Amino acid sequence: MITICGFPISNYYNKVRLAAAEKGIEYKDDASVFPSQDAALLARSPMGKIPFLETEHGLICESQVICEYLEDRFPEKSLYPADPYARAKVRELIQVLELHIELVARRLLGAALFGASASDETKAEVKRDLDKGLRAVTHLAKFSPYLAGNEFTLADCCAAVHFPLISLVTKIIYGEDILVGIPQVEGYMKLLGERPTVQKIWAERDATFQAVMASRKKSS
Repeated sequence: MITICGFPISNYYNKVRLAAAEKGIEYKDDASVFPSQDAALLARSPMGKIPFLETEHGLICESQVICEYLEDRFPEKSLYPADPYARAKVRELIQVLELHIELVARRLLGAALFGASASDETKAEVKRDLDKGLRAVTHLAKFSPYLAGNEFTLADCCAAVHFPLISLVTKIIYGEDILVGIPQVEGYMKLLGERPTVQKIWAERDATFQAVMASRKKSS
C-alpha cells in the first residue's frame, strides 16, 4: 500500500490526499512529517519538502508528479477528462494556480501568520503578480460548475487547498480577500465544501493549524 507523507497544514500534502480520496485509493497516511534539511528527511525527499509518496518501488516527491503517478497507476476513476485538449486545459489551470497565484501569495505567508516581516515593496510586488495570475484564472476557468467544466478534476483538488490559503494571506496583508475579484469563487467554494472528501481535508487542516498556533502561543 502507498503512504502519503506530510503534515495537514501543507496545502500540497492536502492536494495529494484529496486527489487520492477522490479517486477512491486506499493509502496509509503519515501525517507527522515536516519539511526539513535534516539528512534523514533528505534521504526520503531530496529537497526536504513535503509531500512525498512511499511506494513498493521507491519514493516519489513533488505533489504534481505524485498526482500524475496516482492517475497513471489508478486510472479507474480519472481526475482528468478523456479528451487530450481538455486534459491539457486542466493542466494549464493547475500551472497557473500553483505557479502564478499560490507560490506568489506564499511569499507573504511568514508575514501573515508567523511574525515575519515583509517590506512595502514586497507587498506591492506580490499584489501586482497576484493580479496578473487572477486575470489568467478569470480567463481560463469555466466555473460550470467546476473549474474546468462540469466534472470535478485535479484542478479542483488544487483550488480546494490553495484558494483558502490565498484568501487568508491576502485578508491579513491587504485587508481584503483578493479572490473577491473573481465573483464566481464564492459559490464555487461553497460547492467544493459540499464534497465529503473536501470537508474531511479542511477539518483536519483547521484542527492541526489551531493546534500549531496554540503551541506557538504557549511557547512564546
